[in-house]
Amino acid sequence: MSLSGVSAALRVRLPDLGERMALRIRAEVESYADESLIPFASLRKSCTANADHILGRFAVDAAPDVRPAEETGRLRAEQGVPLADTLHAYRIGFEYLWAQLLDEAQRHPEVTDAHLVAGSSEIWAQFGCYAEAVAAAYREASAELALQREVRRSALVEALFTGALADRTTLWETARQLGLPERGPYAVVAASVPDPGGEPLPGIEADLRRTGVPSAWRLLPDQQIGLLALTHPDAETVSHRAVRRHHARVGVSPRFDSLRDTPQALRFARLALAGLPGEGPGVALFDDSPLAMLVAAAPAESARLVEVVLGPVLELPAPERGRLLQTLGHWFTAKGVAADAAHHLFIHPNTVRYRLRRIEELTGRSLTDPAAVADLGTALHALRLSRKHT
Repeated sequence: MSLSGVSAALRVRLPDLGERMALRIRAEVESYADESLIPFASLRKSCTANADHILGRFAVDAAPDVRPAEETGRLRAEQGVPLADTLHAYRIGFEYLWAQLLDEAQRHPEVTDAHLVAGSSEIWAQFGCYAEAVAAAYREASAELALQREVRRSALVEALFTGALADRTTLWETARQLGLPERGPYAVVAASVPDPGGEPLPGIEADLRRTGVPSAWRLLPDQQIGLLALTHPDAETVSHRAVRRHHARVGVSPRFDSLRDTPQALRFARLALAGLPGEGPGVALFDDSPLAMLVAAAPAESARLVEVVLGPVLELPAPERGRLLQTLGHWFTAKGVAADAAHHLFIHPNTVRYRLRRIEELTGRSLTDPAAVADLGTALHALRLSRKHT
């Protein structure tokens, strides 16, 4: 190649060339000026290696060797340098190298303008080749790093939920890596997964982040669970609103202050989810119905309670049993007002009263006795919960 002599002359002073190129890049690209991000020795080494391979292309007419460019792309991704800055630095390096080729060419009479035009075309073709290699390696490394971070993040979230982290320093470090404050208040959310692998709350972490609520989530086969930091006054309200927008079945724990209590809060959130009535979407807060949560927490004892309190009603033929249980449920919903229960059932209030008296006769419990009302209400909730899970 006609510029081989020029290239050979520059390669003789390659160390100085690499250092000056590094200084030029550092002066013109802000992120490269940060010694803690890109040590100057590392930048100089990269510039020298890339310059050597580019000049070698002119010296011996070899095929472009993009390995240094790929190494640079991977390294900059690991260092957290933006890809745009990395490509900008490459452009500056090529411009500097071409300027040095032009300057050295003046000392070689055999180099004509035609040679320089051809050389210009060649070096910028190489820039395109190298830039493509840098970008491809950068994106590949970034994807690998993102996956590693996600795996580690998932493992840290799992450790919080299972209680595997106990040491204060470890808890503090875990909170920092998850982007959570070291102290609460926090809350745990558990959402039922409708289909294996599906997310009942897709994009919830980003949604909450936009409202100033940091969170960390993990998807399990049957549930999507999340830890929320309720650090500002409206955090609880906006987080509940964000969760409701997804129309999923969700349980929410009480607030708590220490990350050590995350496993217990997860249990409360799951109990709230288990106690959510019906089959459709909804959000159940543990503190809204402590009795319902206690029923959900003790399924065996709850089944016994149903048998003891509602046994005679359950032994009735299905049509009558259904009418009585439905009426009792509406009576509780209507806060004990028979007329309101009748309105929702589209029947006469006297019919409601008759059915309630029938329940009193069968169970031996009076609906004017607060203790008996508590027994019947708890048993009815336990019955609904058991049927939902069978």
